[in-house]
Amino acid sequence: MNPIMLSIILSSLALGTIITMSSHHWLLAWIGLELNTLAIIPILAKQHHPRATEAATKYFLTQAAASATLLFSSTINAWSTGTWDIMQLTNQPACVMLTMALSMKLGLAPLHFWLPEVLQGTPLKTALIVVTWQKLAPLALLYLTQNSLSTPTLLAMGLLSTLTGGWGGLNQTQTRKIMAFSSIAHLGWMAAILTLAPNIMLLNLVLYILMTTSTFLSLMYASAKTIQDLTTTWMISPTMSAFMLMLLMSLGGLPPLTGFMPKWLILQELTTHNLCTTATMMALSALLSLFFYLRLSYISTLTLAQNSPQNAHKWRFQPNTKVNPTTTMIMLSTLLLPITPMFI
Repeated sequence: MNPIMLSIILSSLALGTIITMSSHHWLLAWIGLELNTLAIIPILAKQHHPRATEAATKYFLTQAAASATLLFSSTINAWSTGTWDIMQLTNQPACVMLTMALSMKLGLAPLHFWLPEVLQGTPLKTALIVVTWQKLAPLALLYLTQNSLSTPTLLAMGLLSTLTGGWGGLNQTQTRKIMAFSSIAHLGWMAAILTLAPNIMLLNLVLYILMTTSTFLSLMYASAKTIQDLTTTWMISPTMSAFMLMLLMSLGGLPPLTGFMPKWLILQELTTHNLCTTATMMALSALLSLFFYLRLSYISTLTLAQNSPQNAHKWRFQPNTKVNPTTTMIMLSTLLLPITPMFI
């Protein structure tokens, strides 16, 4: 892609998110979401391949439907209350429709079906944008309207998302689809705690973006698009292979790594509000996610690939013992648990 066009598109992408996050009027928020969606479509479709076109089409249709639902809910709220202020969302049907629209934009279960397919049809760099930056604007709107949203609805969607993210990732061989189901599970944890403790949701979001970015950068570094590609990570870079083990365990929420912090705080908050059954089910659903992270780490770190024809092309690469520039990000993604008392 032309560098000038790429810079314009990326600037529009950032501008759309910033407009949505800083607006007080529903129409401005909708304009920001539309600008954000239209800016990422060329990035999704820039590879002239049927899978890329399919991913861009699915993404556009889903996001357009979600934006239309959001505009409809804000119009109903303005009709009944006489105001377009985002903070004045008091109409109950409008609240339900807004929750559904933003859940569709985020990829929360049961409106998650587009996310794994879109990620599978795009390169790793584009997939990284979809699962990190594209979550900021809808989550900002959820954060702004948290007082009006239904806690049981969000708890149910959060629990369903964690279960779907765990079950869906079990049978996958493509790393991008595994990361998509990982994203669904993490968003489920954020949705569950949103109305009870919004600050913990923000902390979870920051750590999720940090860990997911580190994982995607590691996958790009190793050119790993399938689980089979991960078997040769050790030959490309032993250091990165060791880091990958810690990153995947942190994503799974295993103590004493960073990923355990948000899960610990969320479970503590849920039990404080006497939601022990929900907390238990979410903790058990985290075990499902941990299983496929364990499988990835076992294949990438604890085994050495055989010299078979399927992955012989990987052995041409010179083993790289240098540490990747993303080391600082990886360290933050794994070693932040000791600062947890600051957030309690």
